[in-house]
Amino acid sequence: MKQQTLAMAADQGEGFERYRKATRRDEFLATMEQIVPWQELCAVVEPYYPKAGNGRPPVPLPSMLRMYFVQHWFNLADQACEEALLDSTSLRRFVGIDLGRERVPDGTTLLKFRHLLEEKKLGAALFSKVGELLQAKGMKVGTGTIVDATIISAPSSTKNEDKARDPEMHQTQKGNQWYFGMKLHIGVDSQTGLAHSAVVTAANVHDKHPMPDLLHGGEDKVWGDSAYVSQQALIAKKAPRAQDCTNQRVRPSSPTADLERIVNRIKSKVRPKVEHVFAVIKKLWGFAKVRYRGLEKNANRAFVALGLANIYLARKRLVA
Repeated sequence: MKQQTLAMAADQGEGFERYRKATRRDEFLATMEQIVPWQELCAVVEPYYPKAGNGRPPVPLPSMLRMYFVQHWFNLADQACEEALLDSTSLRRFVGIDLGRERVPDGTTLLKFRHLLEEKKLGAALFSKVGELLQAKGMKVGTGTIVDATIISAPSSTKNEDKARDPEMHQTQKGNQWYFGMKLHIGVDSQTGLAHSAVVTAANVHDKHPMPDLLHGGEDKVWGDSAYVSQQALIAKKAPRAQDCTNQRVRPSSPTADLERIVNRIKSKVRPKVEHVFAVIKKLWGFAKVRYRGLEKNANRAFVALGLANIYLARKRLVA
């Protein structure tokens, strides 16, 4: 335990802010403090993290990981995350920064930490570790998987230093609208509603192609929208026992069109669980647009965001 300085006491409002009440941000951070498996996630990064020795000592790994998660939760750039910690006492308290004895890690330090995770592909490792820990707590992967994909937009402008769009991003048409960016494909357990697998591709890759990588092989049923229609062979190759419950395309002129719509509606009662994951990542945490150039960097962010989304969606069960 550190001895508390006057700056930290002021941050915590001890005797200084008599009428302060907890905000939604305070409540969110308190919940994450309680349910995120900090020790186990730090253990994933620790073998690759710089050790104290010659030169400037590194920022403690727990503080660095907390700052990195804050960046995801509040959709902050590296420099903006540093400034948010300088401005917010609740964020400093969560990260464990006492301005009376230490500086807030600057944007460059966060940038180097992010590059370390990208270089060692630790985003996928963190996502996998979260899945293992949730299963150990009773949220096991069941025998049903819902597959879906969402487009993460990228800037299509060429007004940049290279005078070109990101070569790893591509465009695709959805309805009458064209989109440029990448796709996040996920497999979600039909019972828990938690993502157990993910693949990141350019936006022009059809939803059906990464489908085998989204199945764990023990499924009895596979759900998906009409983009996955007529993929029985792909499903049978990875999950031989699985029943194809994907929505079928309905031809208005077909004599069985009304019956097919009813069957699709019944199947669609299971599918909204996959949208809950996308809603957390894109709407709540702002990952509707890429922040970096290239698929690898954005894939690392996507895997970390999925792991954190699983924890958030399971928060009530974890607290209980």
